[in-house]
Amino acid sequence: MSRIWSAGRLTYLALAITALMSIFPIYWMFVVASRTSDAMGQVPPPVTPGGNLGANIARLFENTDAYFLTGLINSAIVATSVTVSVVFFSTLAGFAFAKLRFRGRNALLLVIVATMMVPTQLGVIPLYMLMTKLNWNDRLPAVIVPALVTGFGVFMMRQYAGQAVSTELIEAARMDGCNSARIYWNVVLPALRPAAAVLGLLTFMTTWNDFLWPYAVLNDPENPTVQLSLRALSDGYYQDMSQVFTGTAIATLPLLLVFIVFGRQIIGGIMEGAVKA
Repeated sequence: MSRIWSAGRLTYLALAITALMSIFPIYWMFVVASRTSDAMGQVPPPVTPGGNLGANIARLFENTDAYFLTGLINSAIVATSVTVSVVFFSTLAGFAFAKLRFRGRNALLLVIVATMMVPTQLGVIPLYMLMTKLNWNDRLPAVIVPALVTGFGVFMMRQYAGQAVSTELIEAARMDGCNSARIYWNVVLPALRPAAAVLGLLTFMTTWNDFLWPYAVLNDPENPTVQLSLRALSDGYYQDMSQVFTGTAIATLPLLLVFIVFGRQIIGGIMEGAVKA
């Protein structure tokens, strides 16, 4: 039996310093969000929360240039729709590529993987022209539809399904009279839940933080996503940094909530994989 490596004091010290360096920018963001804009120029900078958080939030939602509440709602709609779609289609396609036999399977998978090599910026102009022909500019479908399926999600689920889903279990389900749809829903999807949670977390964060594509197709200032609202807050000659940090802090809260919800699934999947190994 190999000896289990035990962490020493230097290891714990390094981990503590790394954790503090990672957490402090987020903490200081909330500190500035609870103070006036003068906190940005104070030396040394303040490290304790102030008492202006409520007033800053009220001014933020009353700002007619940012439409911050509309941005939050639109980003929630876009990120949720894209995440559900990507997880569903990726797990479905991953199951098909990993466990079903059909002509052209490897060639089609190669095409999907090849799409991951194309930079996103190269597709902005043709996608924008397509959205214009569909008359979807300034509408949320223009942000949602191009992101409903991703090559990364399909490839990730294909790799995971090849190891996590037993071929014998699928054959046993077929002998019991299950069709492919029922096998996917009752056998494959529960086995893919840990990887689907990771994919859902990554997709939600990426979609929520996306700026380039919404900036290209949502030209109506009254119908922004949250990232466009934050841009509106930082525009102009005078920038109210307390509002900028307040908006950034509020925009970060959904990501923290999603991470907490999906984090238990991620840790459960890691532990399950360790036990199997």
